[in-house]
Amino acid sequence: MLDTPRANVNANVGLLQLVLALGGFAIGTVEFATMSLLPQFTRELGVSVPVGGQAITAYALGVVVGAPLLAIFGAKVPRRTLLAWLMAFYALGNLASAWSPSFASLVVFRFVSGLPHGAYFGVACVLAASLVPANRRAGAVARVMLGLTIATIIGVPFANTMGRAAGWRMAFVLVAALAALTAVLVLVIAPRSPVEAGASWRRELGALGRRQVWLTLGIGAIGQGGLFAVYTYVASTLTEATRVSESTLPFAFALFGLGMTVGLMVCGWLADRALMPAIARSLLWSMGAMSIYALAVPHAWSVLPAIFLVGCGGGLVAPIQTRLMDVAGDAQTMAAALNHSAFNVANAIGPAAGGLAIAAGWGWASTGWVGVLLALGGLGVWSLALLDQRRTAPSNSVAASASPT
Repeated sequence: MLDTPRANVNANVGLLQLVLALGGFAIGTVEFATMSLLPQFTRELGVSVPVGGQAITAYALGVVVGAPLLAIFGAKVPRRTLLAWLMAFYALGNLASAWSPSFASLVVFRFVSGLPHGAYFGVACVLAASLVPANRRAGAVARVMLGLTIATIIGVPFANTMGRAAGWRMAFVLVAALAALTAVLVLVIAPRSPVEAGASWRRELGALGRRQVWLTLGIGAIGQGGLFAVYTYVASTLTEATRVSESTLPFAFALFGLGMTVGLMVCGWLADRALMPAIARSLLWSMGAMSIYALAVPHAWSVLPAIFLVGCGGGLVAPIQTRLMDVAGDAQTMAAALNHSAFNVANAIGPAAGGLAIAAGWGWASTGWVGVLLALGGLGVWSLALLDQRRTAPSNSVAASASPT
């Protein structure tokens, strides 16, 4: 069902994965850096920090809306061409964000910038998985997603530093340049392949009629919410509750990104061996890590390692992406793109829930306990998915991959 016959692939697969990861690096840098740059752009544009959060929410909504729509409209476009156009679109959206003369225009441009995000990752992961043997798909997906996590190690701290030194607008300009470079490199390196026979928007929409697709998306949307509940408030937690200096923040963000990178590679490795158990183990890890974080907040020596441990839970995105490929049938692009809609639903749920806990007077550390509850919710949906799968198709190949033995 994956559209590029391996016998006809002459591209350097490793180099292509690197290029696709570069696009992820651009996306990850601006997605996470916008949170850390919140004080800078709210101050310049004359709004409060809580109001400024609408720019982050607008981007997340753009991802949620854009992923399925662009997957539908791109159903008959060769994946190489589609990836290049998506990155070009992303570059323009971020240039427009850098130009924003008012907060209202920034919100609009952040929404527009979010539209190609999910579709890019979805198409990139399907393309990468199509070029390797079936038992190495999760690893290929993880390597593409590495760009996203490495962005949190290098890109976000750099953008945070740039925002304080040269202005927050320059971070968007940098990301636009990286996105444009990715578009060019994809056209040069990605293999030319025809559109798969029978590809159509109707077939892609078929993914929406599959219960297992929705359950898998639910695991990601709820289970990953805890990651964002913690991450969104890390800067404020460290300065207000742990009482560290602002100069420590880039190091803390880098620790989080390093954890995501380690978690992604480990989860990809585990998922190639036992997919559903890898998802459950990642959620259990997150529950433990966020419990430790909540207890560790008062002291820098304990909270910084805890931030690394929480970041490791971000590796869940690779097995979720691979699982969606398994349960989507021939609607591969739609299902893969929807994973990033779910990821950004988590990006909306987590900060909202964490903010409510803080506003209720439960303290900055309460975001960790919110994360525990959300990871537990994701584990509950995982259980429903496994039970439903065993009830409806106990002997099919997907059930075999989900068996916890």
